[in-house]
Amino acid sequence: MRNRPPKKNRLSSYFSNHLSVSLASLGRLYAQPVATLMTATVIAISLALPMGLYIVLNNVGQLSTDWDSSTQISLFLYTKIEKPEAEKLKQRLQKHPSIKKIELIDKAQGLNQFKNISGFGDALKHLNQNPLPIVLVVYPKILANQPEKTTRLVKELSKNKRVELAQLDVQWVKRLYTFLEIANRSIWVISSMLAIAVLLIIGNTIRLDIQNRREEIEVSKLIGASDAFIRRPFLYTGIWYGLTGGVLAWIITQISLLLMESPVHRLALLYHSDFHLSGLGIGKTLLLVLFSCLLGLIGSWIAVSRHLKDIEPS
Repeated sequence: MRNRPPKKNRLSSYFSNHLSVSLASLGRLYAQPVATLMTATVIAISLALPMGLYIVLNNVGQLSTDWDSSTQISLFLYTKIEKPEAEKLKQRLQKHPSIKKIELIDKAQGLNQFKNISGFGDALKHLNQNPLPIVLVVYPKILANQPEKTTRLVKELSKNKRVELAQLDVQWVKRLYTFLEIANRSIWVISSMLAIAVLLIIGNTIRLDIQNRREEIEVSKLIGASDAFIRRPFLYTGIWYGLTGGVLAWIITQISLLLMESPVHRLALLYHSDFHLSGLGIGKTLLLVLFSCLLGLIGSWIAVSRHLKDIEPS
């Protein structure tokens, strides 16, 4: 009975073989830089498009969070309600978990604001009494993608016996989040289609590589090489294509962000905002590259499994 090599040596040999095959596959790609770069660029563009759309959507969502902070509910109290009673109501409502803060505008402040806005200052001087009510301006705690909670808060506040009218323009919030939801689903659809396109690109590239190395494969099978041994370099080629395409996609996206940063910053300054474009971050960038490598592995596996069985030594 033959002595089997120690387990440690078998593992070392296994990893050593994989390392040499992966480097040999990389060397083959390096030997044909133009073809490799063209294929990797097509993969990169296919990945950069959904990634760019995701970044745009993510920035719009971040911007909408800032808009939410300016949303307010105006509670017009009955004219018979005086300031002390309104102050008590304000203190009671301030304890509500869905309310961030409340500002009280008394009758005199409301009249002064109306004079400044309307331009009827002289005419208002002849009024015997102030017809305007006390107004409580409520700033709700808005949760992203849940404008319906603010709507429920308005309905709840309007039921108070001291409140004559509760007013909120929440339609724009609903429209914005509906648009973001549609855009998010569209990105998933586009990403799925382009992922399939990447699989087809890598699969076709590996198929051509198999045809070019047909004689080498026949010789390998003739001397007893297993399908797993023959398949291995093609799988690593697919992974290298995926890795190169993912890195190029990240570079394309970063260049696009740098080109857009200056005009977006100038636009933000016009609206007195400190908004800045944000990219993917380290975690999501690594996830993108890993996903790209996985697409390369799957695409090459499909191509090799389909075409390798058709090649047999004559």
